[in-house]
Amino acid sequence: MTTTDVDAPVRVQAPGGLPLLGHLPDMAKEPLSFFEKLRGLGDIVDWRAGRTPAVFLFRPEDIQELLGGVETRFRHADRPWGFKLLLGDGLINTVGAEWRRKRGLVQPSVRPRQVRGYATVMAECAAEAAGRWQPGDRVDVQQEMAALTQRIAVRTLFGADSAGREAVIGKAMEIAQREIGAELGGMMAMLPPWVPTPGRRRLKKAVAEIDAEVGRLIAESTSGGEERDDLLSRLMAARDENGVALTPKELRDEAVTLYVAGHETTATALTWTWYLLSHHPEVRDRLTRELKSVLGGRLPTFEDYQSLRYVQQVVKESLRIFPVVWVVTAVADTGASIAGHPIEKGTMMWTSPWATHRDPRSFTDPDVFRPERWDSDAEPKAPDGAWFPFGGGPRTCLGLRFALVETVLVLATIAQRFHLDAGPGKTEPKAQFTLQPGGPVVATVRDA
Repeated sequence: MTTTDVDAPVRVQAPGGLPLLGHLPDMAKEPLSFFEKLRGLGDIVDWRAGRTPAVFLFRPEDIQELLGGVETRFRHADRPWGFKLLLGDGLINTVGAEWRRKRGLVQPSVRPRQVRGYATVMAECAAEAAGRWQPGDRVDVQQEMAALTQRIAVRTLFGADSAGREAVIGKAMEIAQREIGAELGGMMAMLPPWVPTPGRRRLKKAVAEIDAEVGRLIAESTSGGEERDDLLSRLMAARDENGVALTPKELRDEAVTLYVAGHETTATALTWTWYLLSHHPEVRDRLTRELKSVLGGRLPTFEDYQSLRYVQQVVKESLRIFPVVWVVTAVADTGASIAGHPIEKGTMMWTSPWATHRDPRSFTDPDVFRPERWDSDAEPKAPDGAWFPFGGGPRTCLGLRFALVETVLVLATIAQRFHLDAGPGKTEPKAQFTLQPGGPVVATVRDA
């Protein structure tokens, strides 16, 4: 790795653009390539998202300044209509005083002490999933990881199993993700919410199914009367500084937000990790050796997390190559600036983990999957702001610790028994709700 250039950033205007639409057609066609193209122009790139002025940032220190300034000089960008339909007024969609209130209510539920209590569930669910496989089986990795992380999400959030309902809610989430991804791609975001497109009708139906399932799980978890230690019970017991609890609607929104975050992002991260391990047997072999040394065949616990150093490096490098969150946005307020450059109020601020994680100024051979780059004893550290798969600043994802622990423990549990061999074929990423494989990742189960 190299350190980032400390000279003044280069600010340029992106060429081209159409009347009224600006550069949105280019972004909608292939957003990941568009972001990398902008990165090649300069450090701070002005472009137009329709009629709205927009600025893209690529230097880690400028990204740090942006993310650290959200809630002060910048504000959280409004989410597309579909995003808000799914997550409601959950923590991720609120700003200002209301965001601070909800963060104070939700944060205690995902602190390290609470995550420790869920580690056993993570490992047990992973062992149950692997127990259904036999060497030689052909499995759809994404479907398997989605079903597994859903069971973990349901058991840790609601304190119950999903009773075989994975297929129902999994299909609904797949539809919601696809339709929200269409809006995030650019052109759909220009349509007013009242335009009844076929995609929006499909999304409404999917969200209704998710609401019904989440409502059923909430009802089941609150009907017994016994004291529980799941995330939902903690949310129900939480009170703000005025002694006020979450309303039923707020409880639904936070439950769905935690459910989506705990299920969707982790399943995607695990899918990409298995894919990368399949294509890098030397990494897989080193990971297997660490697992034998640290675990010796037993299930991992929360206490093992710190000892599984190479497994952590594998996960971190996988999130660098394929960051689940591929774009982060904000809006400039009065008096905003970046690296001394004034930013007009109302300007859309953009940055992309996908593009920044591939910047050769921060990562030597950025397209190479090399987990040991995260070993502090082997290479210099990447600059702050060069790796941000969960955002950063005050609005860093609250579930960061939960997601990292879950991904490491699931990977460690399954990889002790099996390799997932996806074969030599290449799978291109697709920018949807999260960064998804562009096609099925089908793998052969092999003994480790």
